[in-house]
Amino acid sequence: MADVAVKVTVRYFAAARSAAGFDDEIIGLAPGTTVGALVQHLGERDPELGKVLSRCSYLCDGIAVRDLRMTLGDAQTVDVLPPFAGG
Repeated sequence: MADVAVKVTVRYFAAARSAAGFDDEIIGLAPGTTVGALVQHLGERDPELGKVLSRCSYLCDGIAVRDLRMTLGDAQTVDVLPPFAGG
């Protein structure tokens, strides 16, 4: 991802944390990058994480992402939430 002008924090939970191998990271993105493009980038970088990401839900600054075409802005936080077992 060239022309880094936007930095977002990605926080991983449960199985996503296990697949990533860490709790969170800061990712530099090009302006106009969408949540979907971020997810694609993460999955291409780490295929095992990509398998988990395909089943995840996402929050951006605490609000559910309903459309992966949502554009990310600087200093936003994306939470990666795999399906949780139980009630």
